[in-house]
Amino acid sequence: MTETAGGGRDAEAVSKFVESFAAQLVEAGMQRMPARIFAALLSSDEGAMTSAELGEQLQISPAAVSGGVRYLAQTHMVSREREPGSRRERYVVHGDQWYEALTNREAVLKRWEGALRDGVTSLGENTPAGRRMAETLAFFEFIEGEVSAMMERWRVHRQQVFGD
Repeated sequence: MTETAGGGRDAEAVSKFVESFAAQLVEAGMQRMPARIFAALLSSDEGAMTSAELGEQLQISPAAVSGGVRYLAQTHMVSREREPGSRRERYVVHGDQWYEALTNREAVLKRWEGALRDGVTSLGENTPAGRRMAETLAFFEFIEGEVSAMMERWRVHRQQVFGD
């Protein structure tokens, strides 16, 4: 019989899921340790774990947890909260973490668009490099509009499906 995690879950199956999903995130470009931490948080029933719990589950050092959580917090994929009645922090993944992460990317797209506009002006609209830069700018403007519209559709869909 396989040892179970909280709620009667199969600890080995949970561990396999965490590593498998983390590998998919790494393949998509996320750093390995943040990917493992995110997958562990996402798969926990509470959606929250302390540094010690993450270290124990993932068999990683406190420094690895700290670095991974710092990256995840900067990308708005997790947040830090104080454990009630304690000085310990819990790291929390929220149901809307993908929404938050994409919304944060919108701000990045806006900054890139500004830089690309400057590039078009600096390089000259009629030069090959300026046209290439203008096409890149048009792509990011298109993506930004599509992401905004998609996020609005997601808010409506989420309300219909989950009611919150």
